[in-house]
Amino acid sequence: MGNKTQTQGKLKIRKGDLVKVIAGDSKGSQGKIVEVIIAKNRAIVEGANMVSKHTKPNAANPNGGIIKQEAAIHISNLALVDPKSGVATRVGRKLNDAGKLVRVAKKSGEEIK
Repeated sequence: MGNKTQTQGKLKIRKGDLVKVIAGDSKGSQGKIVEVIIAKNRAIVEGANMVSKHTKPNAANPNGGIIKQEAAIHISNLALVDPKSGVATRVGRKLNDAGKLVRVAKKSGEEIK
C-alpha cells in the first residue's frame, strides 16, 4: 500500500510543553517535549521512552558503543500537564479576549501559553 496521505488534524501539543506519559513502558514519567514529528503523530519527550542504540565510532563519539537516547512516543499516549494544578489534562481551544484562538486546559480552564 505504501505512502498513505491523509489530512492531519491540529495537534494539541507543541515543542516545549510539559507532558505526562499516560500509557506504555514510561507510564507516569513527565518531561518537556523536545521534538514533534507531525507526519507520524509522535513526539520525543525528555527522559521518557529511553532506548539503547548501538553506535559506530565517529567524531562525536570516538569509541562508539551503546548509548541511551529518547525514542518517539505516539501523542495519544501523552497528556499535557495543567499549568495551574500540575495534573494531566485534556486540551481545548477557545477564542481569548483579543480574538485569538488559544489552547486551554480542560480541567482548570487555564490558558496554555
